[in-house]
Amino acid sequence: MIGLDTNILARYYIDDEGDVEAQKQQAIAKKLIESGKKLMVCKTVILEFEWVMRGFYGFTATDTQQVFQHLLSLPNVEIENRELTERAISCLKDGLDFADALHHASYYQCKSLATFDDRKFARRLNRLALMPRVFIPK
Repeated sequence: MIGLDTNILARYYIDDEGDVEAQKQQAIAKKLIESGKKLMVCKTVILEFEWVMRGFYGFTATDTQQVFQHLLSLPNVEIENRELTERAISCLKDGLDFADALHHASYYQCKSLATFDDRKFARRLNRLALMPRVFIPK
């Protein structure tokens, strides 16, 4: 099995037109990902890749979700904690920050989750009635 770094995924999914080196790397990434070899993507790479798409390339939540759905559909790619990653990806459509959604999904076995992020995290998750419940410690 071959583990993939964020830059391999970025080169595979993002077309940097006009950048000769990026174009060469894109062809190599495409060959590797489509080779049928067993590949793995860890959840920290998924987290960083979302940041690269959103923060550097300006992808929308919908665009990001589509990229992740394609990645999840590849039969030769194993995703670390796949169920948790899928749960976090599904929260993108609800306006949740992906990192927060992944943190929340990773605490599935907990009764609750403590945070000081009231607006963007706690209120949104609680409005969606996702478990575990999120609370602001006092």
